[in-house]
Amino acid sequence: MVHTKIQPHPAELCTRPPRRAVLPVRRKKVTHVRSRRALLSLGSLVAVTGLLATACNVLPGGGAGRTTVTVWLMRDSASEGFLKRFTKDFEAEHGDLRLDIRIQDWTGIGEKVTKTLADKDGSGDGAPDVIEVGNTQVPGYGDGGGLLDLSLESARDLGMEDWVPGLAEPGVDNGRQFGIPWYAANRVVIYNKDLFDAAGIKNPPKTRDEWLDITQRLDTGGQQGIYLAGQDWYTLSGFVWDEGGELAHEAAGTWTGALDTPAALRGMAFYQQLQALGDGPKDADEEHPPQADQFAEGDIGQIISVPGAAQRIEKKNPSLKGKLGFFPIPGKTAKRAGAVFTGGSDLVVPANTDARKGAVEVVTALAGKKWNTDLARTMNYVPNKTTLAGAVAAEPGVAAMAVGAAHGKATPASPLWATVEAADNPIKSYMTRVLEGEDPATEAKQASKEITRRLDESGE
Repeated sequence: MVHTKIQPHPAELCTRPPRRAVLPVRRKKVTHVRSRRALLSLGSLVAVTGLLATACNVLPGGGAGRTTVTVWLMRDSASEGFLKRFTKDFEAEHGDLRLDIRIQDWTGIGEKVTKTLADKDGSGDGAPDVIEVGNTQVPGYGDGGGLLDLSLESARDLGMEDWVPGLAEPGVDNGRQFGIPWYAANRVVIYNKDLFDAAGIKNPPKTRDEWLDITQRLDTGGQQGIYLAGQDWYTLSGFVWDEGGELAHEAAGTWTGALDTPAALRGMAFYQQLQALGDGPKDADEEHPPQADQFAEGDIGQIISVPGAAQRIEKKNPSLKGKLGFFPIPGKTAKRAGAVFTGGSDLVVPANTDARKGAVEVVTALAGKKWNTDLARTMNYVPNKTTLAGAVAAEPGVAAMAVGAAHGKATPASPLWATVEAADNPIKSYMTRVLEGEDPATEAKQASKEITRRLDESGE
């Protein structure tokens, strides 16, 4: 049974990173050391192409004697058709289980999930047995023991060795897997084919140096080589990771800002070079004004966005239909695409569930090859495993995403990271000051100090 309606994606979500629900901040001393896996590391709603859904509430429940598994999925994460197919198949294969899928809104979801996880017996009306959460939300929800440890299932049944790193890593705490990767999306470069042709650019760049070269060639005669807003910190994150840096690092349970390391400063230096090859504002992010609208004017060579932005661009300027291309963000060498921030969703099981076996069966099915491939093709998502990238190869934008996702990472796994992304994000302020001519090392030190303060769980 599916409750409520599934609405189409709002157009503006096609151009922004997956959304993170702000979790209530708990100030307490850390008593464990968060283990960062040796994998490369939105929350989050992913805005990508391909959702045209209408009403739901169409799946009748099963018969007597079945255990009901209540599943909370976020609005617009899966189409009506997908949910119909999955529920029918799952209930047919699991005669002792009945699905009760309840669609949740992103507004207020952090508080709602936190409350249900704190309910020790999980007996509230509609209490979930499986919850879809933004990949970067898992640390906050898991802090305090509210989630079921799914390490055994991950290794035995789910092929965790092939998971997309940016989905898998945030789901780990102290070596235990709590979040199971479901789907991903990340930024690519969207380009104007006509402008590339006019500049004699036959192939998309494979390396950073090639990228700078073609962008300089495009940045002439009233054109912009690239539109890159000064405060697009998700894009900066990828450049920092490419250099071997981090936004923050952890030691013995304490998080410290790391923008002032040599590696992070090199990432900012590359961002500065690229941003100068266009007229993006130095003191605003990619949504102010919306970069897709700027690109739709027709005189910009490239933007960095999720592929879904192409829909908005073509709607605003129909003459660009069929003239947009996509390529992965280039890396330092041709052998490896650039690192990207990976947004998307994980599946978690509350520790207080009274339907543990059924919940694990649902997670195993949704995250398994059959249904994850179906979801990726239906919604134009990146599948949860790098080995499933071929499932979306026919869609150029999604194929470019999948290449980048193989080297994706997520934001630092501190449960307090949402405080860094607040309205006065210190990373954004740092970027603007550097782009306006201030000393990078000095500004990075100040920003790192502020990040450290916000991630201090003692509240001092």
